Amino acid sequence: MSYPPPRYHGQDGEISAAYRPASAPPDFVSRPVATDGPSVAQGTAYHYLSTTVSTGGEYGLYRVDMGPESAGPSTHFHKAMSESFFILSGTMRLFDGRRWIDATSGDYLYVPVGGLHAFRNESGEPASMLMLFAPGAPREDYFEGVTELGGLSQEEREEFFRRHDSFFV
Repeated sequence: MSYPPPRYHGQDGEISAAYRPASAPPDFVSRPVATDGPSVAQGTAYHYLSTTVSTGGEYGLYRVDMGPESAGPSTHFHKAMSESFFILSGTMRLFDGRRWIDATSGDYLYVPVGGLHAFRNESGEPASMLMLFAPGAPREDYFEGVTELGGLSQEEREEFFRRHDSFFV
């Protein structure tokens, strides 16, 4: 296997790196809906580290901080992109298409295009992970739009998932 062909053709390099400190606030926070009185749930915070726009479509990298409440999508696959999960802290349940795994800090799961997968925080404690999509896709619209699904018709929900390359089984 060889390196891909060059895409930068300059001779001296360029100043183009982007830095984001860990202290930067999340770009988007989705909060669960309270069912009995005020919610004490922390919600899910999405940190848009590298978006498809900022990487020219190469990949998307997101830090996902989940609160202690049980949350996460059911089994699904993507037709256009791979997805990877790297657990930073806490315990995240990852489904690799065959079995559920209690993944902890340092654990990693790669899901190729078409691979069945799911993830959930069922630990009752906060958990944090990195999610990488390759090639990049406009996942920000997905993360922000998924909170509005309750107000959509079944047909509108199906179209939302199709548009965002998410096929649930």
